[in-house]
Amino acid sequence: MEACVFDLDGVLVDSEPVWEEVRRAFVAGHGGTWQPDTQSRLMGMSTGEWAAYLHELGVELPPDEIAAGVVEQMADRYRDGVPLMPGAVEVVRRLSGQVTLGLASSSPRRLIDVVLDAAGLTECFAATVSTEEVPRGKPAPDGYLEAARRIGVDPRGCVAVEDSSNGLRSAHAAGMRVIAVPHPRYPPAPDALGLAWRVLPDLDALTSELVA
Repeated sequence: MEACVFDLDGVLVDSEPVWEEVRRAFVAGHGGTWQPDTQSRLMGMSTGEWAAYLHELGVELPPDEIAAGVVEQMADRYRDGVPLMPGAVEVVRRLSGQVTLGLASSSPRRLIDVVLDAAGLTECFAATVSTEEVPRGKPAPDGYLEAARRIGVDPRGCVAVEDSSNGLRSAHAAGMRVIAVPHPRYPPAPDALGLAWRVLPDLDALTSELVA
């Protein structure tokens, strides 16, 4: 394996509960109706995709204004403190000295940069990709393929670290070897988890030997 490509939300940052809280409140406050499967459907969508979906739920704003409003609220929450996953900073710093690292995230570029800067991890990554910067969000492979292109390696020579159903499907479709670290509150679907090469209980179990 030539490189390791991380997801951000749910892997390095415990942001899914924050995303859910912010988007639920936004939908409720602007005339929409949150559905039982909304959160699971949103996980992995690009900014444009989830903004359009929230509009379909009845939010009385155009998608671009929905995206701007939600992202601004997320940035405000992150300014109060980024909710890093246990072991996230340690595993990134540990692996960065031994393997090339990339990041393929569904978060907008603004939030990716805020998180990595706050955590002191910006310099650890050779390339970072937001699905805003590719045609399709997860479960399409576009973000992972672009991360591999920017790093300069074949996707088949990459390990991907993911937590969500759409993320696992995305990395697998890109041809990467997928390591799943499921989020305890938002576990992936069994069929998506079945695509993983390894399933780990937490980030502490992610070693350079396993990646190699």
